Amino acid sequence: MKYREDKYGNKLSVLGFGCMRFKKKMGKINMDDAERQVMRAFENGVNYFDTAFIYPGSESAIGEIFQKNNIRDKVYIATKLPPQLMRSTEILDKLFNEQLKRLRTDHIDFYLMHMMSDIKVWERLKSIGIEKWIEDKKASGAIRQIGFSYHGKSDMFCKIIDAYDWDMCLIQYNYMDEHTQAGRKGLNHAYEKGIPVMIMEPLRGGRLVNNLPTDAKEIFASHSVQHTPAQWAFRWLWNQPQIAVVLSGMNSDEMVADNIRTASETEIGELTADDEVMLKRVVNAINSKMKVGCTGCEYCMPCPQRVNISGTFSAYNKHFSDSSLAGFKDYVKCTMKSAPASQCIGCGKCEKHCPQGIEIRKELKEAEKVLETTSYKAVYKLTSAFKKKK
Repeated sequence: MKYREDKYGNKLSVLGFGCMRFKKKMGKINMDDAERQVMRAFENGVNYFDTAFIYPGSESAIGEIFQKNNIRDKVYIATKLPPQLMRSTEILDKLFNEQLKRLRTDHIDFYLMHMMSDIKVWERLKSIGIEKWIEDKKASGAIRQIGFSYHGKSDMFCKIIDAYDWDMCLIQYNYMDEHTQAGRKGLNHAYEKGIPVMIMEPLRGGRLVNNLPTDAKEIFASHSVQHTPAQWAFRWLWNQPQIAVVLSGMNSDEMVADNIRTASETEIGELTADDEVMLKRVVNAINSKMKVGCTGCEYCMPCPQRVNISGTFSAYNKHFSDSSLAGFKDYVKCTMKSAPASQCIGCGKCEKHCPQGIEIRKELKEAEKVLETTSYKAVYKLTSAFKKKK
């Protein structure tokens, strides 16, 4: 494993474990799988683990795993505060103490303001006294470093960076988002100010691996250097010295092993001009087929009408990137235990939480037109009748 230093000289593994996407069993995190994968990552040098208050079961899961295996003092925990819930420092304390309890620890190494995409959010937090609260928590050792996670445009990101003496930040960044979200402009601005940048969505919610259009696959296959699509995405990131840690939402043994291998092999500056040109061609091929830029984070869920929003968009994209049959199959599967897009009542609750700023209601209507064919409606009617009988 390779390591890069944070603001205070701590050595952080370049591969971080994103703990949002643990596989579930009967609606709960499969602890056997989660523990095996977390410990395999740790044993191979991964020491940075990222979670959040709003990730169902995640904080409790890693707290249990770290305590059971006696490794809490050998890892760095990053977790997040949901600013939308904050109305006073009393609420802050209550939530923070709950996080310590879940994580089975007396301190948090990296504490982030979650999804802070507007300077107004920071100004509101300042108005309830968060600066003094952070100062006190740092003084007591309960918080070691403070930062924020960000989804939004580069100009606003730079304003937030300049608004406080941050210890670190977390941004969405990959070869598809080089010039969107915080982008390269934001990355460089933070780096120039000495603020370590952690990366989320390196595979854009799996979009840079799964359901790649045929044209993109052919571009990878014909290149002079051969790596898998996932390996290319990670190598593009670790090629850049401005990046401290790249998070991966690992939830399979194979994923853990492959990412560890890639992290251990990749050197700063190893990509050639030809490699960069090849990846830009891949971006163009993906963009030509992609209808909705959903990453599958599911911040928009649950839908009051039980619409599987991310599943619908995945099937919608697959209809164009792969085939109408592939999209049809995926849509049938994703609506077996949820409601189809046509059940959306346009309440807009989902759009308030979408990090990508997707016009979800509008896109669901478009997806409905494409996916809810006569054949689909017949299948859905049959499956619904069967479920009622059961």
